[in-house]
Amino acid sequence: MPANHEDGDEGEHDGVKIDVLTLFPAMFAGPLDESIIKRARETGLVDLKIHNLRDYAHDRHKTVDDRPFGGGPGMLLKPEPIFEAVETLARENTRVILLSPSGRRFNQSIAGDLARRDDLLLIVGHYEGFDERVRERLADDELSIGDYVLTNGALPAMVIIDAVVRLLPGVLGDEESATEESFSHGLLEYPQYTRPAEFRGMKVPEVLLSGNHAEIANWRAEQARLRTEERRPDIL
Repeated sequence: MPANHEDGDEGEHDGVKIDVLTLFPAMFAGPLDESIIKRARETGLVDLKIHNLRDYAHDRHKTVDDRPFGGGPGMLLKPEPIFEAVETLARENTRVILLSPSGRRFNQSIAGDLARRDDLLLIVGHYEGFDERVRERLADDELSIGDYVLTNGALPAMVIIDAVVRLLPGVLGDEESATEESFSHGLLEYPQYTRPAEFRGMKVPEVLLSGNHAEIANWRAEQARLRTEERRPDIL
């Protein structure tokens, strides 16, 4: 049976604590130290810490992987260092998430759910994946960012962190920005335009210049539906 990590308060809150367990902490240094995430960290809206899985391996070589029983290619992440790390880092309401190609596909709805939680622990997959006992006893969820294979789960972890952090109250300068983006209402975002009103013979749709907010809203809704129908009918 999976571990019973209690759900935290899922109402509005000031921020979220995110711990990441990985074999390659240096991969996170650039993307998470810039732009919106950097500001969110500096203002205390997110408490983000990166942990090296090898710190929880105690043999001379800091071994975290081994060959799979029954044969087969590659190496698997061993259970012992992951169990020790989770038991050290997780708190009562921590949601433990594995990053793996076999997880359910991450989307905006899941990002919104995670942004309403107080405490996340992302475990980054490497090599051929996890010993199954990690899934059975530690994981509350398992996520993938798409139907393809990457070198490891570090990039998916960064994608999830970015998607979650931008939804936290106070992170974006305009709180409406997150609600008007693609996927926020189950549709792709409608076309948008800015000045000049005409550029190289291409004109901004007249409705957007009309000042009629009801007509503009209707036009945007219809354009979002049409764009989604054309490009991503699978999400309709």
